[in-house]
Amino acid sequence: MNTNYIEELNKSQCAAVTYNDGPSLVIAGAGSGKTRVLTYKIAYLLENGYNPWNILALTFTNKAAREMKERIARQVGMERARYLWMGTFHSIFSRILRAEAQYIGFTSQFTIYDTADSKSLLRSIIKEMGLNEKTYKPGTVQSRISNAKNHLVTPTGYAANKEAYEGDMAAKMPAIRDIYTRYWERCRQAGAMDFDDLLVYTYILFRDFPDVLARYREQFRYVLVDEYQDTNYAQHSIVLQLTKENQRVCVVGDDAQSIYSFRGADIDNILYFTKIYPDTKVFKLEQNYRSTQTIVCAANS
Repeated sequence: MNTNYIEELNKSQCAAVTYNDGPSLVIAGAGSGKTRVLTYKIAYLLENGYNPWNILALTFTNKAAREMKERIARQVGMERARYLWMGTFHSIFSRILRAEAQYIGFTSQFTIYDTADSKSLLRSIIKEMGLNEKTYKPGTVQSRISNAKNHLVTPTGYAANKEAYEGDMAAKMPAIRDIYTRYWERCRQAGAMDFDDLLVYTYILFRDFPDVLARYREQFRYVLVDEYQDTNYAQHSIVLQLTKENQRVCVVGDDAQSIYSFRGADIDNILYFTKIYPDTKVFKLEQNYRSTQTIVCAANS
């Protein structure tokens, strides 16, 4: 076990790693060592009274999760690292949903539809309803439904939303709300969820079953989120459900580069983090290890 890794950190990295008394926001530009901060922070927690299964670390790619786990294993040993709850939002939440499926009317064997599956289901619904596929392009319909789900809007909420309906009318697609309702029901009948459902149903599970939420709050004593600028409203809301009570949350992000806005990523999540968690300590990693200062200034501007 390597405990002298703290010495490898600069002053601001070290402060971010060792502060664990409340919510923290680490603002880190490209090349400023944010993955190192996250990795060492988890190792530090493991050495300071946390069990690996009490730590939830959410990333955006499986690759990022895998690399971080390997790095942590080098610090604290593979045996401890493998019990961490570390992975993408979708992989972690599907694991939770499989364990708690009966609460939300699914079985633990539910199928996960990929983009192609959900597109082909939408195509057949559009056909059944006798709608013109040139107007109701499955891809467009899919992205409207996906956008609704990313904002935690279910078919009932969507149908009742005047603004959404006016938007659909303007796009000459007034039937979107009916398609959404059918699509939702058909997925349920088939015992299937699409990627967005993995977030929606996790949120619903925690919202409607406080005892289940309490169990996971107790289990995840510390929650860390990478690339927080790329979270959407649904992801942010679930993190809030889990951490509102104990406030043990650390998010790392770059307020200058959100790449997932097409997926509903909401940069406000990072900008308003300190309003939602008023006791947040903010750490800025200003030092860049990959590029010269000139390049960094040019990139930031």
